[in-house]
Amino acid sequence: MATQRDTDATTFRVLDAMGAPHGGRILRLRLDAGAAPSIRELKGARVRATSPDGTTEVEVRIDGFAVFGGRPSDKRLARTGRVDVHVTQDAGTDPVSACWEVSGPLD
Repeated sequence: MATQRDTDATTFRVLDAMGAPHGGRILRLRLDAGAAPSIRELKGARVRATSPDGTTEVEVRIDGFAVFGGRPSDKRLARTGRVDVHVTQDAGTDPVSACWEVSGPLD
């Protein structure tokens, strides 16, 4: 059963995913549901990534932001609903890929 917190959770869709040059992965995220969190809330946050078929779920940590399109800001995230993040995840877990759903930040 979903809790009130679960139903109000912010969810993103992974538009693209790629290996980062010095480890981890770069995820291009688009806001799907919920209010856009602040950049400060995202940095260092743990989020849950779920595969498109729902069979795989992993936790990843947002270490920072990719600046392909410029410096990320709260205004840009609220306006466009998009943000590029650098994440790390436990070794041996399935890598987060395009079409996965990302929810959080987790407590």
